[in-house]
Amino acid sequence: MRICLIGPTFPYRGGIAHYTTLLSQHLRRRHEVHLYSYRRQYPRLLFPGNVEPDPSRLRLQAECDYILDPLLPWTWWRTFRRIRRVEPDLLILQWWTPFWTPSLFALTYWVRKGSETPILFLCHHVIPPEGGILDWFLARFVFRRAEGFIVMSEEDYALLRRALPEAYIRGTSLPIYDMFGGEPLEPLEARARLGLPAERPVLLFFGFVRRYKGLRYLLQALPLVQKHLPVHLLVAGEFWEDEEIYRRLVEELGLQESVTLLNRYIPNEEVGLYFSAADVLVLPYLEATQSAVVQTAFGFERPVIVSQVGGLAETVEHNGTGLVVPPGDVQALAQAIVRYFEEDLGPRFQRAIREVKGRFAWEHLVHLIEEMYAEILRRRGGR
Repeated sequence: MRICLIGPTFPYRGGIAHYTTLLSQHLRRRHEVHLYSYRRQYPRLLFPGNVEPDPSRLRLQAECDYILDPLLPWTWWRTFRRIRRVEPDLLILQWWTPFWTPSLFALTYWVRKGSETPILFLCHHVIPPEGGILDWFLARFVFRRAEGFIVMSEEDYALLRRALPEAYIRGTSLPIYDMFGGEPLEPLEARARLGLPAERPVLLFFGFVRRYKGLRYLLQALPLVQKHLPVHLLVAGEFWEDEEIYRRLVEELGLQESVTLLNRYIPNEEVGLYFSAADVLVLPYLEATQSAVVQTAFGFERPVIVSQVGGLAETVEHNGTGLVVPPGDVQALAQAIVRYFEEDLGPRFQRAIREVKGRFAWEHLVHLIEEMYAEILRRRGGR
């Protein structure tokens, strides 16, 4: 099959850029793939994060044509012409923010009008975290020309089904992120390198810090945890909001000796260091579909404590590969952390993670795309 795939890839940062690269690599094992990415992703004025390139020395790259600019309409037409010249069997687009509405609307219009190529959307979020009614309207506006959708959670499946009752929708889990390489370090060595206390259990909050990820609830839970056992929280990731808000909260709670805030993007070659230092990953999200951070933890066989939101509770088996708590519930979060250590759940959860990792293989996503392409052709033949 000849496939055109559009999405961010290196040198852009973050989980979706990694996802695009890994998907293209796994698709290329069985198919001809033409990857198109962005000359520019977001303008600085509209993007709260750092727009500098991924600083990783261990680069996750794929052969790619950087052609699309969301603010330059002539690049949308140029991208369509490349697609038309390739004559793909399938066009795969990705959706996670309505910022892409104009360019994707134009591309889907031209592709449907000027070719027979089916369009498949991979939806990381049908509506982005902290989104609203406008995001819902724009998603429906763009989606109407697609012939298939892959979603990452049951919640998004239900949401998209309400918007497009007749649509062909399939669900899947986010595949595992196990590409960072190298053997995990011994926890004591990793903690020494990071300047963390060797004698305390270490909690890890990893990834971009945004309001919907609930870090403030984890900080508020720490004093309750410390009534039972001393723990240290390592927050490692780039802040997309005012870091000072969290530093003031740390001081107000008297946690200066128990929390390390590291406001920086963690390059690929250092990711293993942080997960090696941690006993457990804690993600107290208020909303989510899936999380690449959970799948990174599974790649390092680290258990997780997550909120019962979106696809997180579908990925993390409560009392199996981790613990699941209600979102925004400081008391429940503190109790879960205490229970994790007092009952020594880590080794049991790690064994379970090793047993289920195969469910999250990238090959499953490749097979799903192949199945959906065959079904789209079957449905076309029945018109």
